[in-house]
Amino acid sequence: MRFLGREGLIVTESTKRRFVWDLPIRVLHWSLVTLIAISWWTANAGLMDWHRLSGLTIVALIIFRLLWGIFGSSTARFARFLKGPRALIAYMRPGDGEVRVLPPGHNPLGGWSVIALLAILFTQVTTGLFAVDIDGIESGPLSYLVDFDTGRLFSKLHDYSFNGLLALIGLHIGAIAFYLLVRRRNLILAMITGTERVTAGEAGFLVAAAVAAGIAYWIGGGAGG
Repeated sequence: MRFLGREGLIVTESTKRRFVWDLPIRVLHWSLVTLIAISWWTANAGLMDWHRLSGLTIVALIIFRLLWGIFGSSTARFARFLKGPRALIAYMRPGDGEVRVLPPGHNPLGGWSVIALLAILFTQVTTGLFAVDIDGIESGPLSYLVDFDTGRLFSKLHDYSFNGLLALIGLHIGAIAFYLLVRRRNLILAMITGTERVTAGEAGFLVAAAVAAGIAYWIGGGAGG
């Protein structure tokens, strides 16, 4: 049997796997997952030296992702997966019954979700650089550039942006579940191995999805406690 992709990609049932993500993207993705959890935990535990180190590492990873989005592999480049309104509407339009297979990498909606996640994460770490606590004891590494009231404002924005980050993480996990149950695509396994099956999902995805959901629940539960 043959399947026609939206951009003319023909895939047969004999196709087993295809390349999706290069090693730098995979390392960056799981590093961010780990560092976001570490940043939350160190802030709640009062380990501010480690919290600052974690935040600065995230800054470096964001800068790398922006550069890799220009010079990296094909599926990592922003020019490949950032599409205009017409492509976005076409992707979200209900299908006509034809089994469609998208080219590897982010779909038009997923591409903009990546930008949203990077933007809120950038806001989170940037505000942390200038933040000052209520006693003026703990502060970000660049807080000396602003006065106390401005530092307090950055601190509040730092808290608000974390709530926004949690919301986007929740949507991200929801999209992963949708692709598992509806589109039969194993997105997390692809982010681990760098390849994905074109014609079927895999049972191992359930374990990976449960782990990801557990991490998000742990972070969210701590933020609300």
